Amino acid sequence: MAVFFLVSFLASIVGAICGIGGGVVIKPVLDMLGLETVAAISFLSGCTVLSMSCYSVTRALAKGDSGVDLKTGTPLALGAALGGLAGKQLFDLVRSLFENQGRVGAVQAACLGIITLGTLAYTLNKARIPTHRVAAPPACVAIGLCLGIMSSFLGIGGGPINLVVLYFFFSMDTKTAASNSLYIILFSQLASLLSTLVTRTAPDFRWPVLLVMVCGGVCGGVVGRTLNKRMDNRLVERLFIGLMAAIVLICVYNVYRGLSA
Repeated sequence: MAVFFLVSFLASIVGAICGIGGGVVIKPVLDMLGLETVAAISFLSGCTVLSMSCYSVTRALAKGDSGVDLKTGTPLALGAALGGLAGKQLFDLVRSLFENQGRVGAVQAACLGIITLGTLAYTLNKARIPTHRVAAPPACVAIGLCLGIMSSFLGIGGGPINLVVLYFFFSMDTKTAASNSLYIILFSQLASLLSTLVTRTAPDFRWPVLLVMVCGGVCGGVVGRTLNKRMDNRLVERLFIGLMAAIVLICVYNVYRGLSA
């Protein structure tokens, strides 16, 4: 149990600081450790990210310092909620195609690794890439839809792709993007969880593990939100870059492990 708490706690600290939700760390690390099935890890990771983002967003909104642009963030969140439903269906479809669940984990790891590598490349070169300021609600919904599908399918909540999209399409700085990313993650993961409960497709999991991870997620959100206030954009970005590099390496290992199973 200590391993589950530690992973969810540390991942949620980094997730709250960088706005990546923590699932992008929890999912590949638990896959690497092999302590639960692929489906159970995706579900547990999603619940942990939901708890952390729920705390971080509601606390920030209550204090009036969330940094969320509601005119842009709300259509994005709506699209992400719809995408969360679609991503859940996509995951169930992929899972049904493979008898060996290790292959499902390999597919997820490969997709996450490619997305993370692209995110890292963009982040390192973003100073030379022109950005945009999308404002039309239909466009925001469409962008949120794509984010929701990817986050729900991969079981990562939102991950680094949220930040890149917010940088590129909305010209947000690192900390503003982090706040808006958590807002989007909250809606996409809530929709995915509700879909799972309504359709009764939750995988077999251990309740004590879920409770421990949710506690770790909330505690990590508390610590991460505090640290985020004390860090400048440059330090947050450096942490983000280092994390992305580590995740790419973990994903490469998980692909090899999944295909060898």
